[in-house]
Amino acid sequence: MANNRVFQPSARSHVPPFEVMDILSRVAELRADGRSIVSLCAGEPSSGAPKGVSDEAARIHATGTPPLGYTSPLGTHELRAAIAGHYHNWYGIEVDPRQVAVTTGSSGAFTLAFLAAFNPGDRVALVSPGYPAYRNILTALGIEVVTIATGPATRYQPTPALLDNAIAEYGELHGLILASPANPTGTMVNRAELAALTEWCVSHTVRLVSDEIYHGITYPVHGAADPLGVSAWETDRSGLVISSFSKYWGMTGWRLGWALMPEDLADAMDALAGNFSLCPPAPAQFAALGAFDAERYVERDAVVAGFATARGLLLEQHERLGWGDAAPADGAFYYYADLGPQLERWGTSSAYARALLEEAGVALVPGTDFDPEHGHRTVRLSFAAGEDAVAEAIDRILRFQAG
Repeated sequence: MANNRVFQPSARSHVPPFEVMDILSRVAELRADGRSIVSLCAGEPSSGAPKGVSDEAARIHATGTPPLGYTSPLGTHELRAAIAGHYHNWYGIEVDPRQVAVTTGSSGAFTLAFLAAFNPGDRVALVSPGYPAYRNILTALGIEVVTIATGPATRYQPTPALLDNAIAEYGELHGLILASPANPTGTMVNRAELAALTEWCVSHTVRLVSDEIYHGITYPVHGAADPLGVSAWETDRSGLVISSFSKYWGMTGWRLGWALMPEDLADAMDALAGNFSLCPPAPAQFAALGAFDAERYVERDAVVAGFATARGLLLEQHERLGWGDAAPADGAFYYYADLGPQLERWGTSSAYARALLEEAGVALVPGTDFDPEHGHRTVRLSFAAGEDAVAEAIDRILRFQAG
């Protein structure tokens, strides 16, 4: 007997697309047509992977050693141990390699973490402006997102008082996502602020998920003497820590990240990883062992110094750009600003960004990806492209706005 059903996408798939990907596609089209485009869109270091890592990858593929078969679902023992050693080196804490889960990028780590830690219908808090994939992955998994609006008063970061307000408005919370440095604002929490947040989470039985993928890419921070950033596992180990090889090491396309798993989630994440991905990319795992050599840290710190120079150009030119307030870029490689007077001419940040790309050949991201309520006023620039690209972009923006 026929029925009236039709094939259609699932309700869980109804999440907004990431606008930056559409912009990157347009950048590729314009470049294919011969246009000169300065892209300050993607959070992707222009330096690429460390030389030693790339050389090792070439050797592995040339020799077939070690064999590139499946690894354990949560990664090779050698890489898990190396990541644990990285935590001793950077933060002075001991991590059991069995509590390290190597994943297919930090995106894979977030999916595993959310599946293991939360049930459909649980409430997870995150700040706005913030990285849209948190919200969209949680939504697709049937988890209720509780958005906490932030601004300059709290440096765009959550506070225990804001979390208390969220409970008063929404009821019980089950999770909190914290990003420090944050995307898109670049802001950080210092050691005392992180300790207060972890204490609040523990006392309210709220699972903390700490996004630390931009650690190592930091600049002078308010009231802090922690140049690399503070890890949530320095204060409490009931939460999850997420990190990646993509940002500090510049290995975006290698799709390799990791999570530090509290003991109560380790078995669940192992089982989920074995079913969802079988294992992380084997070539990337073997080559990434070289990322932790002493020379590689020196190499990457030099790259971060270049980010600092590019950041300085933007800060120096803030008045000339004639925009509104900007978030303090403590870390990462983003400059997030209100367009201020430019909105009188263009109306929205999306209209401004489209015109800037088509007329001046500069690509940046409207804030709508990061803040559905107020993002029509803001833009994000990535200075990961380097000093020369930022300098050229600023010149083009000033000419565009003067036209």
